[in-house]
Formats: sequence, structure tokens, C-alpha cells
Amino acid sequence: MKVKTFMGALLLLVSVATTPLLAANFHTMAPTIIARVVKIQPKNSSIRRMYQISSNRPIWVTMTGLSELGRAFLEQVDSDPKLSHKSKLYRDYQAIEAFGTSSSLFGGKESIKRQVKLEFKISKLYKNYANYKIYGMINWPIFRGRLQQIIVTDDIHADWEIYPKYTVYTLLRAMMQTGEVKKLFDQTTPKTQLYISLEKWYYHYLKIARSREWPVIPAFSTIKPGQSNRVIPLVRKRLYLSGDLQGCEPGSSSLYDPCLVKAVKRFQRRHGQRADGVIGKNTRLALRQSLNQILTKLALNLDRIKMMKRHDNGLHIMINIPAFRLYFYNDGKVFQTMKVITGKRNHPTPVFSKSVKTVVLNPYWNVPKSIIQKEMIPKLLRNPNAMKKQGIEIRNGWGPNAEKISARSVNWSQYRHSKTVPYRFAQVPGYKNALGKVKFLFPNKFSVYMHDTPTKKLFRRNIRAYSHGCIRLEKPRELMKTFAELNPNLDYKKAQKILKGKKQTYYNVQQVPVDVSYLTAWVDSNGILQIRGDIYGYDKEQLKYRNRY
Repeated sequence: MKVKTFMGALLLLVSVATTPLLAANFHTMAPTIIARVVKIQPKNSSIRRMYQISSNRPIWVTMTGLSELGRAFLEQVDSDPKLSHKSKLYRDYQAIEAFGTSSSLFGGKESIKRQVKLEFKISKLYKNYANYKIYGMINWPIFRGRLQQIIVTDDIHADWEIYPKYTVYTLLRAMMQTGEVKKLFDQTTPKTQLYISLEKWYYHYLKIARSREWPVIPAFSTIKPGQSNRVIPLVRKRLYLSGDLQGCEPGSSSLYDPCLVKAVKRFQRRHGQRADGVIGKNTRLALRQSLNQILTKLALNLDRIKMMKRHDNGLHIMINIPAFRLYFYNDGKVFQTMKVITGKRNHPTPVFSKSVKTVVLNPYWNVPKSIIQKEMIPKLLRNPNAMKKQGIEIRNGWGPNAEKISARSVNWSQYRHSKTVPYRFAQVPGYKNALGKVKFLFPNKFSVYMHDTPTKKLFRRNIRAYSHGCIRLEKPRELMKTFAELNPNLDYKKAQKILKGKKQTYYNVQQVPVDVSYLTAWVDSNGILQIRGDIYGYDKEQLKYRNRY
């Protein structure tokens, strides 16, 4: 529909431009023609929105040729090192050059028609190129829509909030106000160590791709240290190119020797696998990935980092779901880290950014409605004393004066699938409480927070997706100690005494940003490229509906 509308607009342009008004002044006629074309566009069309910013005045062309903005924009596209010359974007740029942008082509009776046609062609290229620079390969509207269709619960639902530096339209407005093009396009890319270090690895693998040295490893069965196999020379070369083989050269021996075992263990560690040196199923799959698969994964995660909230250098926490780990940064450097447990596949932890505002000692756990209906009520129907055993009180409302009731006094079957449950289920403070002894609140629409947990044994596992969406901490008291060092009102020794009891206590603290992120590829503080599995299937989903430029 939009294509037909735009084609209709171009026909209108031709008819207008071939009237006797051609002789009129460009500064008068060009805005008139643009206004007529814009008027027939859909309300939310990019053309309409762009020319609202310019008040229907030309953006890219002048009476005598390209405007300074137009020249700078086309130079930006032509010189972009990441933009493939085989891409549709670059072909569109070449088509504009072929159409003619030289000032010698302007003037004469066909001038206005050519000028305004060129204006719209460059506007279309700008919209697509700006989308490419800001959002990359990920089609965020489709992905986020799909995400909310896949999994939705009453309390925590799947989502991925994005925080771009600019939109297509705010970027254009800034360009028109400042006259800057390259500088503003450069600002669409973060200057954080997280982005810069991953980008370096991207270029490292791109260089290997151009050298055509990457080995294609055929399918093979499990190989244990000391065994021989025909694929070993290929594995050795693969690990040499990825920087895992250190201290020995990639030779032609088919023996799985000690030096190669060390390389495989290094490879396994940075892929989040058990570093046992056995080239089993998961290690084989990772080793046999093509360069195109690796480059696509790195590019995908670079585009994700672009959408993370940008913070001034200082304190902030990042939780990476696929890594099942928390990182506490100060001035861009990690000074504290710990394992975390995140949401199950069917209860995914949402991706978003907020700030910690409160530390709670001895928290009550107010059980979400979805858990009451799916887990608690079936237990009560089997055993009316089930909640008592778990230390969960049932009250006849949410107010401060709500009274405790007996579970036997309610016909729970009527609330199994009801829209509301008029009772509050709250687990009292204690070591058996699902939230443990400490909770960190960063208020958000998902009701997600960080907390202690009584199920410490789960931290021994590599894959730690076990919660209903909240983030369980391996070392909550150590995190509390860090907040105590930042906040004089939170006395760590006093807090330790409070934790021996059951009195719920709140501390307002200095706000620290928390980024709940989803990176399946990133570079750690030692410069090592880390790769993880796609626990929620988001890699696959984002690539399925990717933008193709």
C-alpha cells in the first residue's frame, strides 16, 4: 500500500513539475510540490514525518545542487566501512549517484522535477540507512510483538525494552539543527568498552573470513584426550585462529595432545561449557560453526548493545541472562561479580533498565496471583494445611488491617481460574522464605527484583534458569555490603544483627542503575570473547524476522 501511495506521489510530482509553474523560483515551488506529495501520504508515513520536521522545505537539495547536508549524508553512506557494497542500501546509494547529483545537472526547464525527485530518493535512502545505523539487523517492533504473544503471565511477562540514542526522526532534526552528519551517525554507536571490545572481535573474524583460512570441520564422534582422529589438524587450526590454541603451533598431527587439550578447555570455558577437555556433542557443535554463523552472532549482539541504556561513567549493575551472572561496574571496570538464577524458559526474565532504590532485610514474599492459581491452590485442594508448612499466611485482603484466615474456610476451587483472587498469600520472613533474607528493589512494571534464595545448590549448575522471572543472587550479603559502603544510613554490622531476626526492615539507598540484558556474545574484563547458548531462543527469533539492508 505504501509503495502504491509513494508511486502515486511521484506521478503527482511529474504532473506538477511539467506545468508552466516550472519557471517559478525553486524556493517557492519545491516546498509547494513537497507539500502536495506529503499530503497524500498515510498519517504515520516516514515521508510525512520527515517533512513535518523541515516544514515541507527540501532537506537534501538546493536550487543549484545538493545541500551541505545532502553531500555529507551521501559521503557517510559511501564511506561506511560496515556497509557491504552488495547490500540493497549501497545499491540504492549507487542508483542515486546514477540518477545524477552534480550541480551541472540542475537548471533548465526539467530542473524542479529532477530536484524534487532526487530529494525524495535521498529521503528514502536516509530513512533506511538511519534505521540500519540505529537498530541494525533486529526488527524490534515485530520481535517485541512476537515476544509478548509467545509468553504472557499475570505478573511477569516477556519483554525487551530498548533505549536507542536517537530515532530516525530525532536524528534528522539534530542533523538539520547542527549541520553535523558523521558526528551524529557516530553517536548511534556506543563508545562503551562492552561495544568496542566486541566490535574488535567482529573485525578479527571478518579479517579471517576475507583470508579464507577458516577450516570446514566435517562431522565426527566424541574425541577424548590421547586419542587420534583425522579432524584433529582442522580442530587445531580452528582453535589457533580463534586464539584458543596458545603455546604450540597448528601442526598436521592427528593426535589429541596435551597442548590441544588445554586449548579445548579454554574454548569450553568461554562457551560456558564444563571444561573437561572431552570433545563431546556441545563442543563439537560449537567447533563446527561456520564463520558466517559466528559473524552473525557477533553482529546481533552488537545491535543489542546499541539498544542498552547509556550511563555516565560511574556505578552500575549489569545482569546478563545467558551468562547467569551479575557484574557490578565502577567507571567501566568490573569490581564485583556473582552467579545469578534467572527466569525459566516459560517464565523469562524481561530485558530492561531501572535503578536500585531500596534494600529490604527479612522480606515478606507476597505470592503473585499466577503462582497462587497455578501452584498454591492445587496444593490447598489436596491439603488445606499446605501453606502452613511453607510458612505462608493467608489474609482476607491487602490492607494493613487485613486479617489472617484459615485455609479451610475458603472454597479454593472457585479461584483456580478466576480473574481475581481476593486473598493475600505472604510467606513470613525467615531462612525458608523464597526471597531468602535480603531483597533489592528497582521498581519496574514487571515486578522483577533481585533477592537471596534458600536453594543455594542450584548455583552449582551451569544453566541456571529456574525462577519465575526474578533474579536470585549467589552472594546477596556481599552485594548488601557493597551498598552499605556507598550508603552511610545502611550500617552493615547493624544489618547483620537484623538479619538474625525476622523484622522486615527497609533502607533507601543511593540509586544504582541496573541493566537486565541478554547477550549471547560479549567480551569479558580480560579481553576474552565469551559465547553462550540462546536460553530463551531470542537469537533465533530475532534472526527469523531480521531487517535486511
